[in-house]
Amino acid sequence: MKVQFAPINIPLERRLQTAAVLQWVLSFLLLGQLCCGLFVILLYKNYWFLYVPYLTWLYFDWKTPDSGGRRFDWIRNWTVWKYFREYFPMQLIKTVDLDPSHNYIFGFHPHGVLVAGAFGNFCTNHSNFKELFPGFTAYLHTLPYWFRCPFFREYLMSSGAVSVSKQCVSHVLSKKKGGNISVIVLGGAEESLVAHPGSFTLFVSQRKGFIKMALTHGAYLVPVFSFGENELFKQVNNPEGSWLRAVQEKLYQKMGFTLPLFHARGVFQYSFGLMPYRKPIFTVVGHPIPVQQNLHPTPEQIDELHQTYLEELRKLFEKHKRKYGISEQETLIFK
Repeated sequence: MKVQFAPINIPLERRLQTAAVLQWVLSFLLLGQLCCGLFVILLYKNYWFLYVPYLTWLYFDWKTPDSGGRRFDWIRNWTVWKYFREYFPMQLIKTVDLDPSHNYIFGFHPHGVLVAGAFGNFCTNHSNFKELFPGFTAYLHTLPYWFRCPFFREYLMSSGAVSVSKQCVSHVLSKKKGGNISVIVLGGAEESLVAHPGSFTLFVSQRKGFIKMALTHGAYLVPVFSFGENELFKQVNNPEGSWLRAVQEKLYQKMGFTLPLFHARGVFQYSFGLMPYRKPIFTVVGHPIPVQQNLHPTPEQIDELHQTYLEELRKLFEKHKRKYGISEQETLIFK
């Protein structure tokens, strides 16, 4: 394989963008493990004056990720997130105004490999979210596993991320005056295994928990499609039935997460590495689906609303796909 090196005279702005994305990739892949390792070292070395206060704090703070989290604007305002968004670049697009007297569930599609669009648009203050949706607070729900990592959980919550547990989603959607948005990446880790360039396969046909949650709380449903999300990385070929896919699916069944073997470009060369490609991301927020509160929805009511959601998601994709470089023949595949 011929290696294509980056030119030496790269503008400072692009260097800063690359550094910002490198920081994001490394924090996503390594920071949680490093924080856990640091905590083990503190225990092994018996630095009780450090781990005892933290364990005490953890005991009283354990349920915070399930009750709205603890965001810090000074972290969400870091300049690094501005360069992170400009690297791709990334844009949040509104199709219609939302009424802040309601609570909403944003169904985010597709998952992609590292969910860059969801993080960049809803976990930083450098997106235009506040201008597009004044009066709203967005909560990005992610795997509860990450909030069990000492120290890392504090960093993750500071961005506005919270647990995807039923308890947390219910907490966010219970705000009486409205104005809360639960952003749920519905395909989950399983969908990341099919996040190949040009893929439009969504694992959503059997995802109905969010529908029941919307009915229970009377939260409006909004499909969100992030065009370009699957173009950021390539993956080692893992078709259904292959040994690699079998291992990845077994890991998902046992642990609740899995590991797509992805690659893209490097920092100093464009041929191979873990840095995402510079591909634009357009995250389009669709029209809301009104939901009447029903504390005890029947399976038929859940199925009916689920079908309506899938139809609106498909309409959103079909309406905007040509604008973002997707051919007329491409369509969504629901699994």
